[in-house]
Amino acid sequence: MSDLEAAPEAALPAGPPSPAEPPVPDLAGARSVEAASQKPEEASFSAPLNLAVEDVNDSSVTLTWDAPENVGPSGLDGYVVEYCKDGATEWVTANNKPFLSIRYIIRSLISGEKLHIRVKAVKGNAISQPAFLDQPVLIREILEEPKIRLPRYLRELYLRTVGDVINLLIPFRGKPKPQVTWTKEGQPLDPKQVVVRNTEKDSVFFIRAAQRKDSGKYQISVKILDELEDVATFDLQVIERPGSPENLKVVDVWGFNVALEWSPPQDKGNADLKGYTVQKADMKTKQWFTVLEHYNHTNCTVSDLIIGNSYSFRVFSENACGLSEMPAVTNDVTHITKSGIVYEPEKFSSRDFCEPPKFTQPLIDRTTTQGYSAQLVCCVRGFPKPKVIWMKNQKEIQEDPRYLVHMNQGICCLEIRKPSPFDGGVYTCKAVNPLGEASVDCKLNIKVPK
Repeated sequence: MSDLEAAPEAALPAGPPSPAEPPVPDLAGARSVEAASQKPEEASFSAPLNLAVEDVNDSSVTLTWDAPENVGPSGLDGYVVEYCKDGATEWVTANNKPFLSIRYIIRSLISGEKLHIRVKAVKGNAISQPAFLDQPVLIREILEEPKIRLPRYLRELYLRTVGDVINLLIPFRGKPKPQVTWTKEGQPLDPKQVVVRNTEKDSVFFIRAAQRKDSGKYQISVKILDELEDVATFDLQVIERPGSPENLKVVDVWGFNVALEWSPPQDKGNADLKGYTVQKADMKTKQWFTVLEHYNHTNCTVSDLIIGNSYSFRVFSENACGLSEMPAVTNDVTHITKSGIVYEPEKFSSRDFCEPPKFTQPLIDRTTTQGYSAQLVCCVRGFPKPKVIWMKNQKEIQEDPRYLVHMNQGICCLEIRKPSPFDGGVYTCKAVNPLGEASVDCKLNIKVPK
């Protein structure tokens, strides 16, 4: 069997295996299928469809096509691939027996040749019309510039936890086969820590158990012919949980409040801190309750504690990997004592309410009918309470049964019982206290009925 025998396509490490392909017979003894077989029957099915070249290099051609139409329920026995050099008339069979795959690689070709290629479908003794390529294929290596397709999640900071498996697949393209080189911070990779496997289409980056020392900038270079090159970089950061906060202490206690203070951990787990979690525990129940989460300061006040109870406090640090394994705990139990109550009366500044008499409502002139009682009313204020004197025509009204005097809450009232025309005149109400005096007047008219 010669070098033209077609072996199954080798499976790539990072991709699915290609379909197996039957061997190719010796070219010296190759002959067309028509000559080797009996006269074929007329096929009821069409030629293979959409015959196309998938890939070409300096020694092989990869073909693909679709199944013919009207094959029937029993299916085909397979396909026959043939090729003919440009300018020649002899067709050479690439496979010694039909195969069912719709993809085939013709190998061991000579660089620089032009080949016409056709594919036939076979079912029993029936052979379909051949499907031809429109143009002859030139056997040569196609130059394709290298291009790395870095996954989107690697375009930002790539965070992993200590002990994680890191298995990255970096696809690329380029022809002829590119040369792939990996570096870390400009230095070659340590093969004991990082395993790299390269194929024609991708590169696998593998770390079995990530360590913090694996953090850094990694660069992959894909180069062709020492002239064409593409480079991609990603930043790997391997983190773990941070250490515990340090120097946690109670700095003050007042009422039902406690002030805490602490220092950041020395080991932040190779990542920025996201904050602290503060917890308290009543010594009666010894159950921990969270007071603050994602807190970004190194001091805080814990309130709403029960007076008379004792408490312990602890603080966790936190980064993107989670809370610290162990918290910082206060050394001593803090007792919330009841403070003594001292009553201090408010200082009272007395106010001087003394004022001279002042009428807030004056007397009003009145007209009444003879024989009908009349009332004269006014209002006065003052402190000390003023003495009220009623006068008629500037003469003080003494004890006279015709007059009745009332005073209540500063309201002064003079009632004149069944007045006669003689009772008409000017009435005066005078208020007097040690700070002064005031008076108001009014005129009373008495009408005599006809």
